[in-house]
Amino acid sequence: MVTFEYFEEQLKKSLPERYRDLRIEWAFTSEIVRERANEKFRKAGINRRFRSLAQVVSDLEDEGYRKIFIQPLHIFPGIEYRHLKEMVEGLEKTFREFHLTLRVGYPLLAHWEWVEEAIEALEPDLLKENEGCNVLSAHGTWDTSDGANITYLGLERLLKERYSNVSLGAIEGIPTRKMALDEAKRCGKKRVRFIPFMFVAGDHIMNDIMGKEPSEDGELSWALELKREGFQVEALKINYKGVELYKSLGLNERVNELFIRNILKGLKGIR
Repeated sequence: MVTFEYFEEQLKKSLPERYRDLRIEWAFTSEIVRERANEKFRKAGINRRFRSLAQVVSDLEDEGYRKIFIQPLHIFPGIEYRHLKEMVEGLEKTFREFHLTLRVGYPLLAHWEWVEEAIEALEPDLLKENEGCNVLSAHGTWDTSDGANITYLGLERLLKERYSNVSLGAIEGIPTRKMALDEAKRCGKKRVRFIPFMFVAGDHIMNDIMGKEPSEDGELSWALELKREGFQVEALKINYKGVELYKSLGLNERVNELFIRNILKGLKGIR
């Protein structure tokens, strides 16, 4: 939740005056995320609720809104993004008689030029070649038919062309954990920095990547595997409103600027 607050704060500061009166709402497509968050809110007595996209659109329509721009915070243009677009198409049909206009923005890496810009946005956080090696940790996908695989492999290729000390690994699919860690081990330095290549540094980063203890089945985290082989491992953190967090893409101002640029382009087309 803190990452989303951080992004919204930056978004509000970046909006031109003509957009300052726009309503900003959050929708969460993951049912698991909604259920977990809402259960925590209920137990803590917090009057707050995570809603699905359909719920948010329905609520806004009830309040009289007729133009809604939806900006996904997906990093890769894959199956999840396609499902989102299909969902929006269904909502448009449902609300057709109410003359509701819905538009969807693009993921962070929807164009190759944007992939280059995202890499440049990360550059200040990377260890230089004489300092150590970097491992970008992405989510990935097990589904070989997922179009995001092309972007994962393209991103890996572009990183290799730019840097000799940066590798990319995915929790699921390719490039694999082994591929990324083997590159880090061959890098020639004993210092490795993990860079979360996800909007939110959640369980995957805290446990799969940076976990300090083996899992119940004995599997080591990426960091622990390297640490046991004598490497110094690290990941950047930031403190936001008293909360210390791993620096994910959603906590990177330069990356957020790319998302906000997409939002502003989308707003021009809908107002």
